[in-house]
Amino acid sequence: MHLLSATAGLVLVNGVSYGLLLFMLSSGLTLIFSMLGVLNFAHASFYMLGAYFAYTFSAAVGFWPALFAAPVIVGLIGAAFERGVLRRLRARGALAELLATFGLAYIVVELVQLAWGRGPVDYGVPTVFEGVLVHVAGVAVPAYRLFLMGLACGIALLVWGVFRATRAGWILQAALSQPAMTQALGYDVPALYTGVFACGAALAALAGAAGGNVLVTEPGMAATVGSVVFVVVVVGGLGSLGGAFAASLLIGLLQTWAVTSDASLARWLAQRPGGTDGTAGAAGAVMQALAPISQLTVAQLAPAVPYLLMVAVLLWRPRGLFGVREG
Repeated sequence: MHLLSATAGLVLVNGVSYGLLLFMLSSGLTLIFSMLGVLNFAHASFYMLGAYFAYTFSAAVGFWPALFAAPVIVGLIGAAFERGVLRRLRARGALAELLATFGLAYIVVELVQLAWGRGPVDYGVPTVFEGVLVHVAGVAVPAYRLFLMGLACGIALLVWGVFRATRAGWILQAALSQPAMTQALGYDVPALYTGVFACGAALAALAGAAGGNVLVTEPGMAATVGSVVFVVVVVGGLGSLGGAFAASLLIGLLQTWAVTSDASLARWLAQRPGGTDGTAGAAGAVMQALAPISQLTVAQLAPAVPYLLMVAVLLWRPRGLFGVREG
């Protein structure tokens, strides 16, 4: 019983920490879509750049300066891309902007491989956290995971506070709903768009700088998490920060549970449906076709869990969990 509770506690902690890391990454994408209406396919590439820049800077100046410098640099890169490319394409519609971000993602992968090589880099956890375990409800948790969770919660509160309780947030919400009126009142709406895109890129880079040493930092990391981030945004509801937060935690918990589960699909497929005449024969043919699938375990299907959840949510609620666009 104690082992079962310890395992459940470990799954809970790992699931929440992974979910909060997903939220740090998806919150920037949500902000960009809320303000600009752009589904940024290069968002995971900003996450990868944040991890690589943090790895390089941490070797030179230490982890904490690198954790600050990497998001700033990637945010400036994002601002330059929005101002130099997306702003020029805005009049041509969303498809042109989407294709531009798609092309940027491939460019970033090639540049990363040229600069750091095709293999993973040795981006380790800061020495202050190495080997440090914190006991939470009887479960030994690496201290760095608790740091990640605290950082993600702090980012969530900061983003919510800025957009809901500050003058800058009110101006951004006005620019979202009434851009022409906001421009007429003297505010530079294109500059606001550039700032939001830069902040979104910086949030992605922060997730990479903070999580790249827990996950593997290598050129394929953007492709690994990129599709999951879009699943988070779709499940939560396009443009909804609250939905992204809820969907991130849900996906993190479900996928972590699936990875640690030893359950098999055989018991669900073992019961053949009854029937007479041709029905029984058809049922037997279906079961024979599903026989290879019945040998799979839930752990083997863990990578598909986010996508299965997305399909289920879209069938039940096409707009996502919180299906309104909000800042």
